[in-house]
Amino acid sequence: MAMKRWLLLIVIVAAVAAAGWLATRGAAPPEAPFARVRTETLVSQLTTNGRTEPLDWAPVHATRAGRVTAVPVHEGQAVSAGTVLAQLSAQESEAAPAASEARRKQARADLAVLEGGGRAAELAQIDGGLRKLRLEAGSARRDAAALQRLVEKGAATRVELDAARDRLAELDAQIATESARRNSLVMRADIDSARARLAEAESAYAQARRHVEEAAIRAPRAGVVFELPVRPGAWLNEGDLVAKVGDTSRLKVVVHVDEPDLGRIREGLPVAITWDASPGREWQGTVQQVPAQVVALGTRMVGEVGTVVENPARDLPPGANINARIRAQVVENAVTIPKSALRREGSELGVLALEAGRLAWRKIVLGVSSETRAQVLSGLKPGEAVALPSERELRPGTAVTPVYP
Repeated sequence: MAMKRWLLLIVIVAAVAAAGWLATRGAAPPEAPFARVRTETLVSQLTTNGRTEPLDWAPVHATRAGRVTAVPVHEGQAVSAGTVLAQLSAQESEAAPAASEARRKQARADLAVLEGGGRAAELAQIDGGLRKLRLEAGSARRDAAALQRLVEKGAATRVELDAARDRLAELDAQIATESARRNSLVMRADIDSARARLAEAESAYAQARRHVEEAAIRAPRAGVVFELPVRPGAWLNEGDLVAKVGDTSRLKVVVHVDEPDLGRIREGLPVAITWDASPGREWQGTVQQVPAQVVALGTRMVGEVGTVVENPARDLPPGANINARIRAQVVENAVTIPKSALRREGSELGVLALEAGRLAWRKIVLGVSSETRAQVLSGLKPGEAVALPSERELRPGTAVTPVYP
């Protein structure tokens, strides 16, 4: 009997203890997530997006119209100056250089004849006749001189002398006529006209050759083909874009920075670039140009910040949509909290800090921030605890049990 009473007493005591534990357990403050205020080196970064383009490049345009018969290169291909990027049909102009070359040769030959005084056979005939007339005139002149002496001595008559002089005058007149005929074979106007015809033929030949050469559209410089919109069979008009060729070892990256953050941008800031198509890769660069204006980008108002990124392996292509992180500022020994701990009460920015097991409102002043943490200039000290977002509604004065991640 006594043993039963002792057992009953033990059960009663255990039940009372359990009830007391449950009562105590039920009265414990609710748990809430907290984080400690800490001191660290804070790197302030702006994370945004942008687009790549070559820093040094040249557009290639069609200089004449025609149908594309071949495109022997592809985008991303390295080419040297003079490499054929596209070939236009040249069938309609292949015969033109041969025809213009024939006209050019004929014009040259005609000019050479005129500059030489005329055609060789006609010149030879005239020159032969002049030589004969001059010989006869020389003989007649000697005869007239001899008759003059004989007349003075009374050995010849005046009639004979006059006849000899008339013969000499006739020969001199024939020589003058033939000389004038020779000189009239080529006039200055004829030479000028022949030279004009040659110049015209030379121009037509050069144009025909250029027309054929322009059928092969060539790279104006060495580089990488990074835009190639033409395809075989397409028709190109004069001035149409054929390709873009540039040096992709250094890229210009236009980074879109939201208007409120533009005051943090300055030349020389380091920039890290990532590309979703190449996970794990990162390219480094610097800010080279701050924006001169703010423009609309969808629903955003942004400034276009010009940066230059090193791309020695040429594995970041022009035209890529990239992610950018601009390192705006580094603060040593910064007092920081998670950004998720920040709250706003009316116009005040602050946190819910833990004071003697209860939540207390603390107004704070912020400095710089990173993607996840913010610098606290006043209002908190290292080691204090601040509440993080919770499923429970947290208010100043509420008793809580802090839980730290």
